[in-house]
Amino acid sequence: MATGIEPRPGTDESSSSARGGVDGATRAAIPARHLRTDRWWLAPATTAFGLFAFVVYSTWRAFAGEHYFAAPYVSPFYSPCLAENCVPMPGGADWHLVGSWWGLSPALLILIFPLGFRLTCYYYRKAYYRGFWASPAACAVPEPHRRYTGETRFPLILQNVHRYFFYFALVVAGILTYDTVLGFRNAEGEWGHMGLGTLVLLVNIALIWAYTLSCHSCRHIIGGRLKHFSRHPVRYRMWGWVSRLNERHMQLAWASLISVAVADFYVYLLATGVFDDPRLF
Repeated sequence: MATGIEPRPGTDESSSSARGGVDGATRAAIPARHLRTDRWWLAPATTAFGLFAFVVYSTWRAFAGEHYFAAPYVSPFYSPCLAENCVPMPGGADWHLVGSWWGLSPALLILIFPLGFRLTCYYYRKAYYRGFWASPAACAVPEPHRRYTGETRFPLILQNVHRYFFYFALVVAGILTYDTVLGFRNAEGEWGHMGLGTLVLLVNIALIWAYTLSCHSCRHIIGGRLKHFSRHPVRYRMWGWVSRLNERHMQLAWASLISVAVADFYVYLLATGVFDDPRLF
């Protein structure tokens, strides 16, 4: 039966039907890979480089297992420190809930939660799908894969646990807030101190909270299932605040990613004695 659609020149129905996506027999026979003339590859390449740089740095720091505390500051990569081999933190939260786990770095026990939250984040999915998998690399640039199954199969189906990682992210953000408050003490534990490290931790926790609350899951939890906003004025106002943050979710994702690395590196420099923390008052 005629369909009114001619196969591509030089192909037959059997060979063209084996191909899918933009190379399928029902698509226009455009010889060029795409018609974009701008530097479309720059954005995914920059994204891939930025994420790769953070992965390299965070992997080094996570496995280091040292130089993560310089009184009164603790690295966000190592808080809360749950292992028995954590360094003493006077006045800090020394949890010591689990064993040393064969001498592994304490960061490996806690980073799974913020890492899982970011790894399943809607923006970060888009970022590494495009940057590393070219799925697709950019708008109007077809992906090289023959099949597209979305997030319906293992392992990508595990992306659906993002909401549950959001709850863990709230707990971690709360603990980092406590660490920031402790940054207003001096090395002897006396209050009324503010150093450059305190400011670094303040900026970091502000960006972490902004990124966490701008999460799509947070927006849905607050107002996603409400049928009548007029009956829930408080939740409606909260939903509006989160929605405005959600508009900047991409920028907050990058800003908080950079700030947490900067905060960790600053504590590392203090712990290794590169310089002393400048006191602001």
